[in-house]
Amino acid sequence: MIVAVVFAVLAACSNAVGTVLQRRAAVAAPDSTARFGLVRQLLRSPLWFGGILGVVFAALFQALALNAGSLAAVQPLFILELPLALVAGNALFRVRVSRKAWFCVLCIFVGLAVSLFSAAPSGGRSQVPGLWWVPALAVVGGAGALLVLAGLRRPHGLARAACLAAAAAIGNALTAALVKSAMNIMSEQGATGFFLAWQTYGFAVAGSLSILLLGYAMQAGPLIASQPALTLGDATVSFCLGVVLYAESPRHGLWLLPAFLGVTLLCYGVFSLSRTPCLAGCVNPEPEEPRHGAQSASADPHHATAD
Repeated sequence: MIVAVVFAVLAACSNAVGTVLQRRAAVAAPDSTARFGLVRQLLRSPLWFGGILGVVFAALFQALALNAGSLAAVQPLFILELPLALVAGNALFRVRVSRKAWFCVLCIFVGLAVSLFSAAPSGGRSQVPGLWWVPALAVVGGAGALLVLAGLRRPHGLARAACLAAAAAIGNALTAALVKSAMNIMSEQGATGFFLAWQTYGFAVAGSLSILLLGYAMQAGPLIASQPALTLGDATVSFCLGVVLYAESPRHGLWLLPAFLGVTLLCYGVFSLSRTPCLAGCVNPEPEEPRHGAQSASADPHHATAD
């Protein structure tokens, strides 16, 4: 399990750098009403390609982590991407980090450690029975589609960003579940079995859609709406998929109390850190400037809330 944790942390670090670069590119891209206009803008951005490279390395580390550990234990560790994104933004773009932000980072680390230690999901199976994927894909895919439709019907703002980010989180969780299955196939059947397995192409499609949805979510509204939905949604759905699909068993009984306290502390850290101007500065080069001809920063719905 230690090997899985190490690879998961490396994946979170790579994803944090990639996410910072992707979000900077998405926020800087002008709004476009043309079909696939955002995609064309991002394909011209060096920052976006740098972010994709970080995501590629993150995917490799994630695959190794999921192959060595359980889905319910490994995937929630990607919550560390949020505080690590703050560190990456500070290192790459010299964003000043406030004391409150560091306190939020501490809350995230402590809350995640307490909740995972208390839940301690264990056991499970290495492969999901084929028929189990049918209802799982129907439920997860349907929920993601409903969130996308709900988000696209809303104007730019909190609701739109939260819905699209939640859909991206569901896609990330499904991608992780399929990656774990594909890695097990490769370990048993080799590269031939890996490339012949539908799970391989399933996680490629789900992961690509999640990246695209993340770009739209970042343009749709402020960080306080998209980041908690993305971070906490991914961990929650992944934990549920680990328990349901892979039969991983968390602790019960009195362990639920410290687990609940850890989750509460974790949620506080995520929501509070998402509101800090320094985290917003990691994803927006000039957050104080109005975008798209707005009259003032206070009137801009994309403007991050300052503490």
